[in-house]
Amino acid sequence: MSHKPSEKLVRYTTTNSYETLNSFTPETKNVWIVFHGIGYLSKYFLKYFDELNPLENYIIAPQAPSRYYLNSEYKHVGASWLTKENTAIEINNNLNYLDAILEEENFPSTCKLFIFGFSQGVSMAARWVALRKIPCHHLVLYAGGIPDELNAKDFEHFGSTTQVTVIIGNQDEYITKERLAIERKKSLTIFRGKAKELIFDGGHVVKKELINSLN
Repeated sequence: MSHKPSEKLVRYTTTNSYETLNSFTPETKNVWIVFHGIGYLSKYFLKYFDELNPLENYIIAPQAPSRYYLNSEYKHVGASWLTKENTAIEINNNLNYLDAILEEENFPSTCKLFIFGFSQGVSMAARWVALRKIPCHHLVLYAGGIPDELNAKDFEHFGSTTQVTVIIGNQDEYITKERLAIERKKSLTIFRGKAKELIFDGGHVVKKELINSLN
C-alpha cells in the first residue's frame, strides 16, 4: 500500500480584478498594459503612470493573482505572478487572465500599445507578448529578466516599427555584473540587436521620469 502523496489537477472558473487609470475616449492615443513587480498591488503600481497626459494615455494594470501579507503585522498585502511551484500551470492561468482583460477592454488597433514590465512583471509581460503574439508599439523591460525559454522566433511577429527598451539601474541590488552580462546577451540575441538599453543612476526602483520619456 503506497503512502506517497499524489498531485491531481482540477479545472475551474475563477475571477480576478485589474485596475485602470484615466478614461478611454476618442482622444486616447496610447494604451499601456503595465505589469507590477513582486510585492505590489496593481492599484498602487499605477501611481508611477499618473504624470502621463491623461487625455492621451489609458493605463491598464493587471493584478498578479497570488496575494499574500507582506509581513507579520498582516496589514499590507502584496502579490506575486509566479513561483517555482507549478510554474507552467501558473503561466497558463495568467495568460488566460491577460487574454480576458484584452477581450474585455477591446480597444482599437489604431491606438499605440505599450507593454511595460517591472521586476518580476518583466517575465510575465515578455511571455504574454511572445506566446500570444501580441503586436505592440513599445515593449519596455524594466529591471527584470527575460525568461530563459523564450527565443528570437517568439518575437518574430514584431513589426519593423516595434520599439524595445531595456531599463536597468546601475545600483540595482538584484542585478550583478554577471547577471547583467547574461541579460544583455539574451536581449541581443532575442531582439537581434534592436533593443535600446537605458541605464539610470539608482537601484531597484521605478522612475517616473523614465516612464514619462517613453514614446
